[in-house]
Amino acid sequence: MNALTAGTAKATVASSAKVSHDQLANAIRFLSADAVERAKSGHPGLPMGAADVATVLFTKFLKFDPKNPHWPDRDRFVLSAGHGSMLIYSLLYLTGYESVPLEQLKRFRQLKSATPGHPENFETLGVETTTGPLGQGIATAVGMALAERMLNAEFGDDLVDHRTYVLASDGDLMEGVSQEAIALAGHLRLSRLIVLFDDNGISIDGPLSLSDSVDQVARFKSAGWNALRVDGHDPAAIARALRKAQSSDRPTLIACKTQIGFGAPNKAGTSKAHGEPLGEAELAATRKALGWTAEPFEVPADVLDAWRKAPRKGRSAQRAWKKRLAALSPAARAEFERRMKGKRPAALKEAVAALKTRLAAEAPTVATRKASELALEALVPAVPELVLGSADLTPSNNTKTKDLAAVKPGAFAGRYIHYGIREHGMAAAMNGLALHGGYVPAGGTFFVFSDYCRPAMRLSALMGTPVVYVMTHDSIGLGEDGPTHQPVEHLASLRAMPNMRVLRPCDAVETAEAWEIALTRTDGPTVLALTRQNLTPARKSAGSGNLSAQGAYEIAPAEGKAKATLFASGSEVEIAIAAQALLKEKGIAARVVSVPSLELFLAQPDKVRKQVIGEAPVRVAIEAGVRFGWDAVIGRKGIFVGMEGFGASAPYKELYKHFGITAEAVADAVYAKHNR
Repeated sequence: MNALTAGTAKATVASSAKVSHDQLANAIRFLSADAVERAKSGHPGLPMGAADVATVLFTKFLKFDPKNPHWPDRDRFVLSAGHGSMLIYSLLYLTGYESVPLEQLKRFRQLKSATPGHPENFETLGVETTTGPLGQGIATAVGMALAERMLNAEFGDDLVDHRTYVLASDGDLMEGVSQEAIALAGHLRLSRLIVLFDDNGISIDGPLSLSDSVDQVARFKSAGWNALRVDGHDPAAIARALRKAQSSDRPTLIACKTQIGFGAPNKAGTSKAHGEPLGEAELAATRKALGWTAEPFEVPADVLDAWRKAPRKGRSAQRAWKKRLAALSPAARAEFERRMKGKRPAALKEAVAALKTRLAAEAPTVATRKASELALEALVPAVPELVLGSADLTPSNNTKTKDLAAVKPGAFAGRYIHYGIREHGMAAAMNGLALHGGYVPAGGTFFVFSDYCRPAMRLSALMGTPVVYVMTHDSIGLGEDGPTHQPVEHLASLRAMPNMRVLRPCDAVETAEAWEIALTRTDGPTVLALTRQNLTPARKSAGSGNLSAQGAYEIAPAEGKAKATLFASGSEVEIAIAAQALLKEKGIAARVVSVPSLELFLAQPDKVRKQVIGEAPVRVAIEAGVRFGWDAVIGRKGIFVGMEGFGASAPYKELYKHFGITAEAVADAVYAKHNR
């Protein structure tokens, strides 16, 4: 019987009582296999193999409500094995999410469908995070579980009391980021995190034994986890393991031994079931083997009805939760709702304005990493959702304010996270913190180590998560540590990433503005590229509004009609201003434009860009990085003063002279072109 033509409610109730676990699991298997078959593309093996595990989780344990998918106290489910996306799409349809009607299953992997090749949280309501790059899901889930415990410490059990479940594959656990993630979760004792490992022993190349022999249970135990093994096709055993995990005082791994492509007579247990359609003949044989007589994309009415009852416990829990929320004082309720909706406090703007006024008056000569610390001292009290951290570079990144308490194992009331030397894990966990809701995470490392963070940063940009990456030691200006630590291509690289906003402030006032831009952004991530070396203050006044938000602005006008415009970012703005003075001595009027964000500037209307660029015949860009991207401002014939290769080990002032990034070099280049 077609689910869309189900009979009376009385008949449905009577029949649904007879629905077995196998029927529920087979609904997942055949919806998944049918969708992959129709698309002629996809991964049927994982949904078919993990269907028993998913059925037990969703029908007996998961707290959720498809009618209110944004309910803050829902359990989170992360399909880290994103290639098996039809598993989550089938579950969303079966449990009644309006975002995935049956028609969308039929449009699997098609343009503008709600069922893309890998789960995308910005396309499909009910998907908690975008997965597909293996390892990202489990690492992001660590941040979600951490957010739950931190919010619980702040708002209590009445409002925050849920779990984070992950379905992970062999590939997820082979990726290096998984080690960073599980080590952090084990150290912090994130007991509300439960990972279900689809232990099917198969990868694309064939048996996992071709490339791996790790005992994952032992590995997780060594990282401080509770870990156990079960038969992934025994629903009673799966349920017992989940109950045990729920009572653990540590995060739990449940290694579920499964057969990939379960039920397929000729392909089950082989790599042929992993990443390609079963084929019409094999799919028909699988139907016969499992006793599934329904036509493609049909779910018997009694089976669908039983699935639609799965969220009942979650709905009941949500009703009770709403009563507890309503019983709060108006102020406490409003604050919780503001945090979970991602609205920034009014105090943020006021704090930035006061900070800029003070910094303009004091004009401190400090590194922008220190200026960032000064900004955070003012912003942390004003923005209670701001959570800071560092990948073991706290004294260098200046990300910890004086009175900020650290999160510790089993103690989550702090707002500072020591991520350890785990840049990739930090970046992924920050995605999880942001996606969970209630927090704006900001974490620090050296700018060159953005390479370690990049896969998670790319997902930040793709998903539009408001994460702040505090990247210090942003150029050859870090000096003696040499070219291994000196970023030269990184500004251009991250500017090229869609939806990634890069800000490189030139002094303390611009740094305050950069933080305001980062914290008010709710549709994507921001990189703050900050110096190790001290910088001369360039901004003489706080100004009205946020000048940096335009991306570029005239910071030092010419005396008379400008013959040259000097564009610079960050530490090179002081070089541009010094070059302006040298050119004045040569009789050449120049203006200086600070460019804290090249991509913000290029996004401005033509009129604004033309006004800022000006009409001076000579254009120069000055940046201690590579030229890539600057031609959009200075043109192909413009002068670029910067880096053409890697750096070197020496005191930073010597390096600037060695590589010709000096006021004298700028002035000489302008003079030569002006008199050509």
